[in-house]
Amino acid sequence: MRRVVAAVLACLALTACSPEARPSSGGEPVATGHVDVDTPALRALKAKAGVEGCRPGGVAGDLPRVTLPCLGGGRNVDLATLRGPLVINLFAQWCGPCRSELPYYQALHRKGRGTVRVLGVDYLDTQPAQALDLVRASGVTYPLVADPGGALRTEFKIRGLPGVVLVDRSGKVTDVEFRVFRSYAELRALVVRRLGVALPA
Repeated sequence: MRRVVAAVLACLALTACSPEARPSSGGEPVATGHVDVDTPALRALKAKAGVEGCRPGGVAGDLPRVTLPCLGGGRNVDLATLRGPLVINLFAQWCGPCRSELPYYQALHRKGRGTVRVLGVDYLDTQPAQALDLVRASGVTYPLVADPGGALRTEFKIRGLPGVVLVDRSGKVTDVEFRVFRSYAELRALVVRRLGVALPA
């Protein structure tokens, strides 16, 4: 019996997370937009983690016209105004594979500074404090916005997490993928190939 339980747990840890699989205490999925992601406590957590401020864009591109609040306080971001090269990481603190990927996105943020930007979207997550705790533990410092109500579900056809969205220099979305990256090298290879940028290994 222990072997069966261990096998099931291992399988769950390796598969992508689906927001539909995250029930509330009543057994139904939680997808509410009534989550305050800007409180004094959250601002303190964000500052402690060293997360950079959100940077709204200017000229409209190919991203959906959806405005999301900056996680832990800051300026709201209209995604449609963002241009690339940009890598958007769709994650949530309740998603196991998302947790393992965050350091790879941070490495991309650090090594690609001045070449490619990284933006995190805390998706369908009603626990912003836990998200910021995870961010701090993972060493993430790139800007983060929140989508607790799942506004991007239809726009990106989100069927599970983790997800990645690639945006080129003109603001065109070149890729929307739902996959688990096993290393920085794997993430880097996709970004180099699809966005045509040079990044250090």
